[in-house]
Amino acid sequence: MLPLVQPRIGILVVAYNAAGTLARVLDRIPADFRSRISGILVSDDHSADATYLVGLGYQQFDPSLPLEVVRNQRNLGYGGNQKVGYRWAIERDLDIIVMVHGDGQYAPEKLPDMVAPLERGEADAVFGSRMLEPGAARRGGMPLYKYAGNKVLTRFENALAGTDLSEWHSGYRAYSVAALRDLPFERNDDDFNFDTQIIVQLTEAGKKIVEIPIPTFYGDEICYVNGLKYAKLITRDVIRYRAHKLGFGTGELAFASEVYESKQSDTSSHGRIVEWLEGRPSLRVLDLGCADGAIAGRLRALGHHVVGVDIAAADGVKDQLDLFIQADLDAGLPPGLDGPFDVVIAADVLEHVRRPEQILADLHDLMAPEGVLLASVPNFAHWYPRLRVAVGRFDYDRRGILDQTHLRFFTRRSFERLVGDYGWRVARRGYTGLPLEVVERGGAEDAPDAGDDGALRRLARRVDAAAVRTRPNLFAYQMLYQLESTRSRNTAG
Repeated sequence: MLPLVQPRIGILVVAYNAAGTLARVLDRIPADFRSRISGILVSDDHSADATYLVGLGYQQFDPSLPLEVVRNQRNLGYGGNQKVGYRWAIERDLDIIVMVHGDGQYAPEKLPDMVAPLERGEADAVFGSRMLEPGAARRGGMPLYKYAGNKVLTRFENALAGTDLSEWHSGYRAYSVAALRDLPFERNDDDFNFDTQIIVQLTEAGKKIVEIPIPTFYGDEICYVNGLKYAKLITRDVIRYRAHKLGFGTGELAFASEVYESKQSDTSSHGRIVEWLEGRPSLRVLDLGCADGAIAGRLRALGHHVVGVDIAAADGVKDQLDLFIQADLDAGLPPGLDGPFDVVIAADVLEHVRRPEQILADLHDLMAPEGVLLASVPNFAHWYPRLRVAVGRFDYDRRGILDQTHLRFFTRRSFERLVGDYGWRVARRGYTGLPLEVVERGGAEDAPDAGDDGALRRLARRVDAAAVRTRPNLFAYQMLYQLESTRSRNTAG
C-alpha cells in the first residue's frame, strides 16, 4: 500500500561522453512513472562530446519532463559526479533519489521497481542486482572474466564488511535522501570505488539495503573503469573498514561504532581480573574507570560490594554498581570515597591519565591493611607498536595499545619502576595475548573462522599463548598486576 502523501522522487543521470545514448535513456523512462518524478538532473561530467547539448535539446523537446541539465566545470570522476547529484537531492528536499547511467547500461524501465521498497518504508537503499537470478548476468552478455571477478570480489567484501549482498558492483541504485543525510559521503573518493565506500557507510550506519533483480545489458558502450585499479581500491576500502572496526587506524569508516567496547572474553584483561577475585569472600571493591560497569556487574554477582568512578555515566552503569561517582580521574581521585577498600581495580585506566603517579600515591589512604590494587596496562614493548615505530609509521589507532586516548605508554620495566617508586610491591603478574575475539567485529557471521570454535582461531590462540609464555615482553598485549601497598603493611607492622 503506497503512502497517502507521495514521496518526492528525483532521478540522477550520471553522464560522460553519452551524446549517442542519453536521449534514448530518457525516452525509456516509463510514461506512467513520469508524473511521479519531482526532478531529473542530468549531470554531464565535463564530457568531450555533445552530451550537455543533447541534454539541453531534450529539455526543449520534452518540456513536460522536470529536467535540469548541468555541466561540471571539470571532470569530477564517477564518485564526484554522484556527490553533485546527492547534494542536489538534499538541497531540494527530495525523499528518494535514483541513479541512472547515461550510457543505457541499466534499464530505466525498472525505475518503478527500484523505488517501491523505499516508498513502502522497507529500505534505506535499493540496489539493482544482476546476480540475483542465476545465469541472468551471463545471458545478458556479461563477459566471463567480469562475472567471475564480480562474484569473487562480492564474496570477499561480504565477508569483511558483514553483509550478504548478491552484488557490490551494480551502478543501479536508489537511496532514501534521509539516509544520505546521515552518511559522510562527501569524504568518499571521486573514483569508481565511491560505490563501495557508500555501501560500507550504509552498513556502518545500520541502514537497510534491499536488492531487486535487474536485466544485464552489455552493448557497445565504452567502459571507463580500469579493472585492476578498481579491484585494488575496493579491496583497500573493505580492508580499511574491517581494520577500523577492529580498532586499527583512524577509525573514520567505523563512525557509528562505539570507541570503547567491553572486554567480555575470559582471556581478556577484564576477564582475568574477575578470575583473580573468584572464590574470595565478600569484598569492598573500588572500580576506577568503570565504563559500562561490565566488571562491576560480574563482581556483584559474586557477592562483592562495588563502587565505580568514571568521567560519565554510561547507559545502565548505575544498575551494575552499588554506588556510582562521576569524576574525571585525570584530576586525581574524587573526594568522598568511603574507604577502606579491600580491592581497587584500575583496568585499562592508568594509561588514560596524565599523572598516574598521583593516583598511585593517593590510593594508599583508601586501602584496607591487606588490600590489593589490580591493574592492567597495555604493553608498549609489544611487537605491533615496535614495528610501527621501526618502519616510521607511528600513529594512534582508534583502540588497542596505540589508542588515541592514551596519554602514557608503559613497558614492563617502566611500569614496575613507577609503582615501586610510589609504594607498591608486585605480588602477582600476568599477561594477555592478542585480543583475537575482536576479529568478529564488523565481519560476516559466516566468514571463515567465525565463532569461538573456529579452527584457525584455536590455532592462533595456541600460537599466541606459546609466544607470550616464551617472550612476554615482545608478545604480551597487556600486562596485569596484583599490587600491594608497602606503606599500609609497614604501618600495620
